[in-house]
Amino acid sequence: MKLRNLLTAALALLASASCIEAAGTKKLFNGKNLDGFYVEDGTATYEVRDGAIVGRTVLGSPNTFLTTEKRYGDFELTFEVKVDDRLNSGVQIRSWSRTEPEGKFKEGRFHGPQVEIEAGPGQAGFIYGEAMGGSWLSDAPKSEDKSVNTHDYFKNGEWNKFKIIAKGPRIQTFINGHKVEDLVDKKAYKTHPEGHIGLQVHSISKKKLGDAEFLEVSWRKLKIKEL
Repeated sequence: MKLRNLLTAALALLASASCIEAAGTKKLFNGKNLDGFYVEDGTATYEVRDGAIVGRTVLGSPNTFLTTEKRYGDFELTFEVKVDDRLNSGVQIRSWSRTEPEGKFKEGRFHGPQVEIEAGPGQAGFIYGEAMGGSWLSDAPKSEDKSVNTHDYFKNGEWNKFKIIAKGPRIQTFINGHKVEDLVDKKAYKTHPEGHIGLQVHSISKKKLGDAEFLEVSWRKLKIKEL
């Protein structure tokens, strides 16, 4: 009887700890509509379909971002994403709107660190400086060594689980449980210590579009925990 009571008490403690941990995590997307978001820069379209945000390319549009109204600094962000094999995409973090006077860059466009999303083997999970001088923040994509700058953690044509942890100048990324990046960039943190989160639909060329009318990228189960 005593052993059973101890097991019951232990399970109760575990359940309580789980609830406490879950209490700090919030839904970034409510699964029903785009409340709390606005569109930045381009003319690509976004809609809610079957509990997911679906972004669709528009020929001739520049990069487009579905952007959170709220800004975030240190956080843990998780989501699932599925993207057409021919479409480049990404998730902006700590990014600034081109219309915000306190923005550190005068690019006339949305700018900040971007966690890459693309079919594998590719560079998904590495970090690019969107409108931050046109270069990667991650070192791996700069290398000619394919074993370093690409990976096959991303499952083409399927939902993929991403986790992004941003704390101070350190940004870590994971895809389907595999660590991809562990970046410490004090320069990027100095200019972008906080900002919006943005879901990117990349510009598309007629050549890449081919016979298709449009390409799509979808996100679901977006959750964030501020640290």
